[in-house]
Amino acid sequence: MDPVAAAAAEEEGREKPPVIYTMENKPIVTCAGDQNLFTSLYPTLSQQLPREPMEWRRSYGRAPKMIHLESNFVQFKEELLPKEGNKALLTFPFLHIYWTECCDTEVYKTAVKDDITKWQNVLKAHNSLDWLIVVVESDAKKKNKTNILPRTSIVDKIRNDFCNKQSDRCVVLSDPLKDSSRSQESWNAFLTKLRTLLLMSFTKNLGKFEDDMRTLREKRTEPGWSFCEYFMVQEELAFVFEMLQQFEDALVQYDELDALFSQYVVNFGAGDGANWLTFFCQPVRSWNGLILRKPIDMEKRELIQNQEATLLDLRSYLFSRQCTLLIFLQRPWEVSQRALELLHNCVQELKLLEVSVPPGALDCWVFLSCLEVLQRIEGCCDRAQIDANVSHTVGLWSYATEKLKSLGYLCGLVSEKGPNSEDLNRTVDLLAGLGAERPETASASQSPYKKLKEALSSVEAFEKHYLDLSHATIEMYTNIGRIRSAKLVGKDLAEFYMRKKGPQKAEVYLQGALKTYLAEGWALLVTHTRKQLAECQKQLGQIENYLQTSSLLAGDNHLTENERKSFCQEILDFANQQEENQGQKVVLPMQSFAQLKTLHFDPPNAVVHVGGKLLIELTLLSQMPIPVQVDQIAIHVHFSIEKNSYRKTAEWLTKHKTSNGVISFPNEITGFPLSRNNLPALELYEMYERSPSDNSLNTAGIICKNVHMLLRRQESSSSLDMPSGVTLEDGAHVLKCSNLILEPGVNKVTFNTQAKEPGTYTLRQLCTSVGKVQFVLLHIYPIAQYDVYSQEPQLKVEPMTDSLLAGIPQKVKFTVTTGHYTMKNGDTLQLSNADAMPILYHPESKAVIYSNTREKISESSLRIQSSEKITSISLPVAPAYHVIEFELEVMYLPSATQSVVEKENTTNKEVHRKSKEKQKQDNCMATVDQKVTIDCPWSIYSTIIALTFCIPFNAKHSLLSAGKRKYVQVCVQNLSDLSFQLSDNSLKNSADCTDLQLVPLNPESQQVIYSKQSIFFVWELRWTKELPLSLQCLFSVSFCPATSEEQSITLKPFIYEFQLENFFTLYHVKTEIFPPLGAEYCKTGLLCSLEVSITRLVDLSEIDRDEALTESDGYCTTKLMYEVVDNSSNWAICGKSSGVISMPVAAQATHKVHMEVMPLFAGYLPFPDVRLFKYLPHHSAHSTQLDADSWIENDNISVDKNVDDQADSSSIRSRGSLHSAASGEHKGLPMPRLQSFSSGQVFNCSMGMQILVIPSKDDHVLEVSVT
Repeated sequence: MDPVAAAAAEEEGREKPPVIYTMENKPIVTCAGDQNLFTSLYPTLSQQLPREPMEWRRSYGRAPKMIHLESNFVQFKEELLPKEGNKALLTFPFLHIYWTECCDTEVYKTAVKDDITKWQNVLKAHNSLDWLIVVVESDAKKKNKTNILPRTSIVDKIRNDFCNKQSDRCVVLSDPLKDSSRSQESWNAFLTKLRTLLLMSFTKNLGKFEDDMRTLREKRTEPGWSFCEYFMVQEELAFVFEMLQQFEDALVQYDELDALFSQYVVNFGAGDGANWLTFFCQPVRSWNGLILRKPIDMEKRELIQNQEATLLDLRSYLFSRQCTLLIFLQRPWEVSQRALELLHNCVQELKLLEVSVPPGALDCWVFLSCLEVLQRIEGCCDRAQIDANVSHTVGLWSYATEKLKSLGYLCGLVSEKGPNSEDLNRTVDLLAGLGAERPETASASQSPYKKLKEALSSVEAFEKHYLDLSHATIEMYTNIGRIRSAKLVGKDLAEFYMRKKGPQKAEVYLQGALKTYLAEGWALLVTHTRKQLAECQKQLGQIENYLQTSSLLAGDNHLTENERKSFCQEILDFANQQEENQGQKVVLPMQSFAQLKTLHFDPPNAVVHVGGKLLIELTLLSQMPIPVQVDQIAIHVHFSIEKNSYRKTAEWLTKHKTSNGVISFPNEITGFPLSRNNLPALELYEMYERSPSDNSLNTAGIICKNVHMLLRRQESSSSLDMPSGVTLEDGAHVLKCSNLILEPGVNKVTFNTQAKEPGTYTLRQLCTSVGKVQFVLLHIYPIAQYDVYSQEPQLKVEPMTDSLLAGIPQKVKFTVTTGHYTMKNGDTLQLSNADAMPILYHPESKAVIYSNTREKISESSLRIQSSEKITSISLPVAPAYHVIEFELEVMYLPSATQSVVEKENTTNKEVHRKSKEKQKQDNCMATVDQKVTIDCPWSIYSTIIALTFCIPFNAKHSLLSAGKRKYVQVCVQNLSDLSFQLSDNSLKNSADCTDLQLVPLNPESQQVIYSKQSIFFVWELRWTKELPLSLQCLFSVSFCPATSEEQSITLKPFIYEFQLENFFTLYHVKTEIFPPLGAEYCKTGLLCSLEVSITRLVDLSEIDRDEALTESDGYCTTKLMYEVVDNSSNWAICGKSSGVISMPVAAQATHKVHMEVMPLFAGYLPFPDVRLFKYLPHHSAHSTQLDADSWIENDNISVDKNVDDQADSSSIRSRGSLHSAASGEHKGLPMPRLQSFSSGQVFNCSMGMQILVIPSKDDHVLEVSVT
């Protein structure tokens, strides 16, 4: 029944109601004047009014809306006008219209005017200012009365009489019943005016009503304020919005009422209760559920109006109105969402308000409400829409299933024996609280009322309804992917089957739920489900599965101690059973019984030799709550021989094995898959919400940013629970430990074994036997293994330092690994002696015996006997697989024939190597390998070892000249990291030439040479007659470490042999620079004169006889080429800087060369360099050799003997820049060649001289060269 109809019924009860032309819920418009006229126009008016929409602009900045106006036209009566204080909007007339078709002035004056006056007086008396006068014009009446005035005169009179300031309040409607353009235009103008006035009235009256309602709400803290009265006021506004078809605004009003009431209930629970809430705390006596099949439940509305409604009555009526509006808005799925929230909130609100509710009454109300909402949604949606939106309704199905289950348990419909008398009485009381079925559902065969009544009528009916609901809910959850929820409903269904003695059906649901909980890591749910599953398996007689589940529960810390002990006792009782078939064993996973925490090897590196002993200690964490007698704990070992693995030595195995010997195993949550332990940690962050106005804190909370990682389903993971059908590996290698008692918590178990066969032993499985039950750890991981090796005896000789130095005693360590050989008395090592490397014996030398784990066993003196060719070392007695270590001193003595000899050829500078030693770079020591043959007692073959010695010194020599005087300098460089003391240095002529005297210039007899440093020795050469061209020299110096106090052996000196060739001075070169004429000093930028004097010091000698020598009539000359270069760029050489001269081969023969040079900088400038070469002609035997050091590139020079002096200096400058292009250009042509003089043959007395150059006066920028 709509509100208008209700209002009409109330009016009818009090007095005679006015004539109402339509009973629809629409705004009321009163009609006065000619009722017959209006009755004739009403059909057209009611049809045309809502056709065009109008824009409704409201106050408070609310968005404008387009609405279609409809009206409920009623006959005007004073009783319809609102009285003072009346807040009813549905019965409020928004507009008053006076209808007349008077066309006679007399009639107007005598009747119509008075009637309009009375009408307006009544309106003014009630402050009704929204009115309109409609004058209907008819051509028919004009024809009947020809003496009447034009119609405009009547309209003008009405406007003058009643509409002085509001002329638009009087409109004319011309021939409204005719179908003409004039009539249509008249109708359009009239309808526009009517719509405008109606909207103005709506805006004004609704605004006033809202202000009054807001004022009333602000008085809610006053003592006499009533929520029910305010509820009726705001609902009146909602009715008006619904009447205007503004359903969203109407829904907002109910949502505000809902929120206001909910806040009061919450405050009541916190101790701040309002007085009016006591009306809603009365006990619940009716629980007939929601009523959604009619727009307004007038019965409950009346209870609210009379302040007699219970909490359920208020909530039911409020939700029914919200449901109606949501369906009008075509949002049925929001109905289901709100319904689920409402049902849960009502349960909590009843608890907060401490309302007395009979047992089961709330379950009935929720069950009926769920089905009522579902049927209401089904009534307005087709099947395809319902199937596509199951996710919105499945919550109601699940809640209804849960409540029906509670009712079944409460009424004894699930028990074995069925309901008793007390259960029957409770059922009768619950059905009585439902009351009679509502008329609107009486004809429906599947109404919620009938379903509940039928379900509670018998055990069979309840089972049918409960199973139908459960299966439908599970199917819906599964279809939308909510597997967790489906498993939860299935778990409830399994509990139902267990009560009904159907464990076969229950097991399927319990296993599915357990699998999900294991994957998600819900520990408490896993425990609870396993308890149910254990009972189910026990009833089914699944012994192995039952024992496995019991072992998991016995080690579950979420159970009480007594519960754990009872499950543990179940396992022990079965294990101790005496049956005929003793061979039958039950194999279970070990993780639930005990956990392997650590494994410790002794020796720690888990490497033993054949025959050695190995100890393995296990740390087991027993999960059982009581001590358990264990018959046997066995480790199944896998033996493997990889290729050559049995030949691995203890040293190799030690380097590749862990040293601590402890293997830790990861902590595992009992009964959970390993993958669960790898989930990321919670990423929790603080969240604050502050007020934008004053930045005050409104709310605070925490959020988890990786919830998608933590709550994602892992349904696809394989074997989440322990696998069934655990099998043991069969193998010959088993380590056993018998008759143990495992206490709760940590236990130590020790295994001893003796290695027999070499290879790798991997610990695969761990088996614990308790009577008929075996607990097996299928895979021991991380991998635990030990190695058994069989080793051949070995001898290793290695220096005690990074490198062995020749010439001084050096320590060498001998390591004998006995392997499988046992050292007996009389076993010796026999070393072949070498003259260059004697073995130094110290009586205090010791031999130390170690075990294969490097533990010191004993120490004994070392006995060494030496003969001319053999050195015998007696080895101490040692068992197999031990190590003998001792140290000896050796010294390598390089002989003169083995020393480093360098021979310098003054002609081509080639270095000849005369030793077999390895000569490295100048900064690296030369090395020499010394081989020693050793005979070992365990082998018939000799062992050859090589010791590499480093020569600590490097020597080089140089020839120094001062005119004709000659000096020999020897540089000794210490390349080692030690410091040495040098003594007895000498330089001798190997040929013992009596005419040559070597005068030392080294006064000190002993010197210390430090690491990476050099010492120089100098001798002067003095001779009495001409010496040979080649001179063989031998340098020797004695050395010993600078830190040694005494020498235990006579040390041989360090010897360096070298050869000097062509060391006599042939030419003397002198350079002079003269300033310009008239100047005292050389100046920058001015040409100076350069004079080069080349003087021959000796007569013709054997060395001069070469291709450059020319002999004519006893007069000999040789070709020389000079070159003046300035590598420091201090001088600019002008003109020819090089040339070829013919030099007489006679003592004191002199040749002078003049050229001009220009200094480029001021200061003391060094003289340019003067270089001298032999100039070999092209017919030389070597002219075909294209050598980069001897050929010159000359594009312009002629190789004619007559023009040798005309050689262009430009070609000489490019002598040092030969490349392949120049060589290729002259390929096949005979080219002259230059040959350098040996060191000492040319003495330049101007080397190192400088001359002062002063700057020019006009230089603005002064550049000074400092050398």
